Amino acid sequence: MYHHKTIVIAGAGVFGTAMAERLSWNTTNTVILWSIEEDVVEDINKNHRNTKYFPTHFLNTSIRATSDKQIFRSADCILLVIPSKAIVSFTEEIKALTKPDCMVINLAKGMSDDGAFITEQIPFTRTASMKGPTFAIEVLHGLPSSFTFGGRKEDYLVLKENILKGTGLYLDYTSDIRSVELMSILKNMYAIAIGLVSGRFNSPNVDFLVYTKAVSEMRKFLALFECSTDTIFCYCGIGDLGLTSLNDLSRNRTLGLLMGKGFSIDNRGTSATVIEGSRTVKLMGETTRQQGVQDEYPLVQALYRLMYEGESINDYMAAVFA
Repeated sequence: MYHHKTIVIAGAGVFGTAMAERLSWNTTNTVILWSIEEDVVEDINKNHRNTKYFPTHFLNTSIRATSDKQIFRSADCILLVIPSKAIVSFTEEIKALTKPDCMVINLAKGMSDDGAFITEQIPFTRTASMKGPTFAIEVLHGLPSSFTFGGRKEDYLVLKENILKGTGLYLDYTSDIRSVELMSILKNMYAIAIGLVSGRFNSPNVDFLVYTKAVSEMRKFLALFECSTDTIFCYCGIGDLGLTSLNDLSRNRTLGLLMGKGFSIDNRGTSATVIEGSRTVKLMGETTRQQGVQDEYPLVQALYRLMYEGESINDYMAAVFA
């Protein structure tokens, strides 16, 4: 039996809009996009388009948009698709407006730049994380797509059997929210690592040599953060790593490709979409050193020395193939 749900998506950018489109396929869902961008809100409501992010696509006419935070009073489920650095303050602002049993799912990056897990900082008890190998444009265009749901089993079942019914969005499950959040940042870092060798060698053999090393290190990171190592085998693990590191639509892979071809990259840049992985390199490079386990993460350390200590591309390659 289907139950009507009101889903409010916080963030009407590329991914938030794509998720709204897919969730609207289930006619028992009321789907509302919340955005601070008044022009985007007006475009969606009047023209059923979000031309700022998807100039040629018409959205389902059932999707509504608003900039009024009062809309969160009606939410049965909130999807967080705003920049991760804003999530904690944003959820603190809307907490008093929400229903006591509102489910809050983080679809943004899972860890702040200081190493804190996002879902552990937000003031809700019914929280979850959802990450997977999904490019927004393919979600928007209706292609089957997958996520790992990290959270309570009963909430996973609500999504799988109710909210996502008929949307072509598929889930696997872990109760370990931390592990899903961790995978969401590690894959960006290793996409740079694999992009580097792709830029230098343009070889599937070499790509998958380094890909396998990356999977091994990601599994070790799960253990280091006391997470379930089985999560590496979920959609958010090897699935998202594969998508992000081996597909040229990936910005972090592109960063690695450029570096591998000899372009100089300024890690102090301001484009969050480009330097997301490089920030993770800094965080994890320093974390493994502080823990005294840096020798167990040769890819991370090679990246750290290349990007933050001035080593050369040749030094990086020598370390990768040592």
